[in-house]
Amino acid sequence: MKKIGIFGATGSVGVQTVHIAEKNPDKLRVTVLTCGRNTELFRTQLRKLKPALAVVSAEQAGESTIQALAKEFPRTEFLAGSDGLAQAAEKGDYDVMLNAISGIAGLVPTWRAICGGKDIALANKETIVTGGEFVMAESRKRGLSIIPVDSEHSAIFQCLQSGPATAVARILLCGSGGPFRGYTEERLNGVTVRQALTHPNWKMGRKITVDSATMMNKGLELIETGRLFGIAEDRIEIVIQPQSIIHSMVEYADGAVIAQLGSPDMKGPISYALSFPERWPADVAPLDFRKLSGLDFEPPDEKTFSCLRLAREAMRAGGSSPIALNAANEILVQLFLEGKIRFLDIQKHLERTMDLHVQTAAPDVGSILRIDAEVRARVMERVHRACSA
Repeated sequence: MKKIGIFGATGSVGVQTVHIAEKNPDKLRVTVLTCGRNTELFRTQLRKLKPALAVVSAEQAGESTIQALAKEFPRTEFLAGSDGLAQAAEKGDYDVMLNAISGIAGLVPTWRAICGGKDIALANKETIVTGGEFVMAESRKRGLSIIPVDSEHSAIFQCLQSGPATAVARILLCGSGGPFRGYTEERLNGVTVRQALTHPNWKMGRKITVDSATMMNKGLELIETGRLFGIAEDRIEIVIQPQSIIHSMVEYADGAVIAQLGSPDMKGPISYALSFPERWPADVAPLDFRKLSGLDFEPPDEKTFSCLRLAREAMRAGGSSPIALNAANEILVQLFLEGKIRFLDIQKHLERTMDLHVQTAAPDVGSILRIDAEVRARVMERVHRACSA
């Protein structure tokens, strides 16, 4: 029996993790549960799982919300805000954190969980993109595991079980190409929020779905791949696999390529991260090879989707560059979702941000959060000026 903490329980990955926990009551016990703003869904999850500790992290939730929940669930201890989230991450009674928090907000809970001696099942790529160097080093120092939940990194992790790290020739990071695969820049100019939120294969949260549409998701995954597995940027190749059946591949020194295949369903990698080194039955549709019409492969279009190029450049630069890239992207995606900028404005403002960014060191969580806040403020100011012109 593993005691798990689901951080970000009301998001897409969190909801699927709750489903897996309900399907495996003899293997998993949820002792910590957190949400952001969706307290109605959270109430349903609390009734089902009855955790010992729960957190509503949205600062605007208010004391009245916490009091109402505490009254409704008297056997659960409630904490609030980012401080409550950090406290639960470090001090909560659980063995494995499933971090499904969206964006940079997932960094501090991951760090505090590592400080508290917890293993991590990580769906929050921003932790590794912004703080991967010291996060990975500290987890190794403490003998803790960080097992990726993203389908691509789960696939790489699984493929790496086939041989020693020293024998890896390259990693082939796969992606679907998103809803606008094959579009020209001219065609992208008029795409809407609704179109960007319609992914051909995956059901995901709004932010990551837009990232998939701009291809920034693959750019962030490129940086994450290098830091999770200690692989240089020039040994990571992005491959477009439109059917989302091959999730990623690893090529070894002898020429063998090991691929991980599966239905495009996040319950598979979530289940693997929680069951490792075992494999539990997962509620995922098996592949029917008789019905597969084919598996296609394409190179990415880094000219039209310049987010990929910007991510490679940030990875090569290191230091604060990945932090700036992630911060600018988060705020720009939110502005796009709010209808305040156009789709192509995301990569236009990202390029400008990276051109103007002054490289600095970021040796700890505090430095990362400071750089993140500064970049966000500068991006907001530039967008405001551009909209007012």
